[in-house]
Amino acid sequence: MASAKSSRSRPSAPSGMLSGAGAGHSESGVQLADKLKIFKTDNFDPDAYVQSKCQTMNEKEIRHLCSYLQDLKKASAEEMRRSVYANYSAFIRTSKEISDLEGELLSIRNLLSTQAALVHGLADGVHIDSITASSEASAEDDLSSVEDREPSDVQKWSLEFPDILDVLLAERRVDEALDALDEADRIATEAKQRQTLSAAEILSLQRAISYHRQKLADQLAEATCQSSTRGVELRAAASALKRLGDGPRAHSLLLNAHNEKLQHNMQTIHPTTTSYGGAYTAALSQQVFSIISQALNDSLEVFGEESSYASELVIWATKQAEAFAQLVKRHALASCAAAGGLRAAAECVQIALGHCSLLEARGLSLSSVLLKLFRPSVEQALEANLKRIEESTAALAAADDWVLISPPSGLRASARVSTTNLALQPKLSSSAHRFNTMVQDFFEDVGPLLSLQLGGSTMDGLLKVFNSYVNLLISALPGSMEDDENLEGSGNKIVRMAETEMQQLALLANASLLAEELLPRAAMKLSPMYQTGNDDLRKRASEKNNRVPEQREWKRKLQRSVDRLRDSFCRQHALDLIFTEDGDSHLSADMYISMDNSVVEEPDWVPSPIFQELYAKLNRMASIATEMFVGRERFATLLLMRLTETVILWLSEDQSFWEDIEEGPKPLGPLGLQQFYLDMQFVILFGHGRFLSRHVHQVIIDIIERAMAAFSATGMNPDSVLPSDDWFIDVAQDTISKISGRARVANGDRELSSPTASVSAQSMSSFRSHGSS
Repeated sequence: MASAKSSRSRPSAPSGMLSGAGAGHSESGVQLADKLKIFKTDNFDPDAYVQSKCQTMNEKEIRHLCSYLQDLKKASAEEMRRSVYANYSAFIRTSKEISDLEGELLSIRNLLSTQAALVHGLADGVHIDSITASSEASAEDDLSSVEDREPSDVQKWSLEFPDILDVLLAERRVDEALDALDEADRIATEAKQRQTLSAAEILSLQRAISYHRQKLADQLAEATCQSSTRGVELRAAASALKRLGDGPRAHSLLLNAHNEKLQHNMQTIHPTTTSYGGAYTAALSQQVFSIISQALNDSLEVFGEESSYASELVIWATKQAEAFAQLVKRHALASCAAAGGLRAAAECVQIALGHCSLLEARGLSLSSVLLKLFRPSVEQALEANLKRIEESTAALAAADDWVLISPPSGLRASARVSTTNLALQPKLSSSAHRFNTMVQDFFEDVGPLLSLQLGGSTMDGLLKVFNSYVNLLISALPGSMEDDENLEGSGNKIVRMAETEMQQLALLANASLLAEELLPRAAMKLSPMYQTGNDDLRKRASEKNNRVPEQREWKRKLQRSVDRLRDSFCRQHALDLIFTEDGDSHLSADMYISMDNSVVEEPDWVPSPIFQELYAKLNRMASIATEMFVGRERFATLLLMRLTETVILWLSEDQSFWEDIEEGPKPLGPLGLQQFYLDMQFVILFGHGRFLSRHVHQVIIDIIERAMAAFSATGMNPDSVLPSDDWFIDVAQDTISKISGRARVANGDRELSSPTASVSAQSMSSFRSHGSS
């Protein structure tokens, strides 16, 4: 917490600042070190520190701090999860080694006990042999008296003990045999302490205990390996082995018994060429996860939650899950993935994860094992589906007439569109309708696979397919065939040309509607909030919020692809305006310079043909776009602005044009300047607020100033040859009225708020005053 707050309150400094290198930064480094001292003290209170900081913060800053701390918490949890998974195998391996070591220590302890008893017996024997000859007579008397005495009860029991155990083991009375062994251990210990038995008798008893203990263990192990041993008997045998002190062996035998049962049951499940992959997966899942669940129950009942046994159980269950996943991949997913059967593959994965999730509530999570093995096959199915969408759309684009229509009845049914909403359905061309329908179905199939974390790769794949479709739309523009080699993914696909302006605008309508509305709406099906189920709503809302920036960036990438089509459209139309079919230019310096050299009488003042054609084209396209881009007027406006910008920027950046105007060989005369000034004023008037952006407006100002500067270089004053601003406005408005068919507004009646009034009053006067200065 402290480090998070310190880094938040002040940007981290370079290492040189903290180390004190450089005289210029030493003071700031010392200040930062002083500020960090508070977090290093033993009595640092984070709650008090946060409270003191929050008192001086406003609500927005506190919310920002909370958001930042939440991000740190998520990052910390994710880092811990990765660390656990990265070291889990090492942890399990270490636990297994510890368990084996405990078994070895137990064996060593038993061996040492046996050896100790043997040493005591030998010592007693040596002590007996060392008795002096002087006492032999008295010893013989004592021996004769002992022989006359009857053996004690302990001696009698020790003699009968081996026979008793043989009977118990033969009759498989396991609990009684265990009780007898425990009793023998107790008696041997007491006899050693009280010396009620000789060392030889104690040693013989201990050997009998060890022998029968091992015999019982072998008998129990054999029982667990029998296929007929099930349920209660299996748990009882494992529990008895554990009671004998051989817990690791007992647990391994328990898991092996369940494994044998699983292998036997799986022999009845055979995939066939006619069987349904989901049915095979369901049958296999039922067997595998029910056996794992039973093994989990038995392990917990017999051995509890001891870490060494739990680790062995996890390793065993993981191996069973891996084997199950390999079978599902080989017999179900492989064929689905190869055929592009994404829906069938998704159903197989869902079935498997559904059975697997039943174990998670009991603390055994195997879903990550399945997801890791299923992911490659599902990704293959994803790629096959995306490839099919791309190829199907390309085939339809070859016959598309680029006319916008409502969704055909077949597509409406597949998209589940209600009758009342048919009028609201977007109009697209036939290939775009097909593309949209296939994408909607694709996301329906991908939605259930959210647990595989395929959202990112899915959206990237769809972006690639959309780019391929946009490349087809670019290829449909007349004159774009020469650029096909630069269109990634277009290949040699054939598309029908969009000859008319309406068809070409339909290309843009297709791309813009898909990118702005239809594809983002379809991608929402990947949101956890879209999925139905019983998951925690707060968790799903958090996941949705995490995906919002992702989807915004994806939408921006879609829009950039549409911008490529828009730029190609504007470039083509600009070239059509500027150049003739023979390669001659409609917009050259000579068209202005030659006016002063060839005109004998006053010319008929109208804007140059290229700018009249530009306005006529914009006017026609605006009329078409009004009906075609309903609800998306902003896109149509930006498109027309971009077309105007393309023409004006070409004029601004044409070096040969400006070299002729400024340097050579004939200067720009009064009539040429007047015509150029009229053309630019005409563009400002028809484009203001509709076809002209602020950036292009400034470019026109710069162009006019450059032309007036070139004219001033000849020694003449531009104001002396240019008429009044009203004259230019009247001529431009007459032309606008003729082309658009709308009645012009009288000059004296112009409203102050109209584009004409604002431009003539501000822009033109500023041009003239700047030029005269």
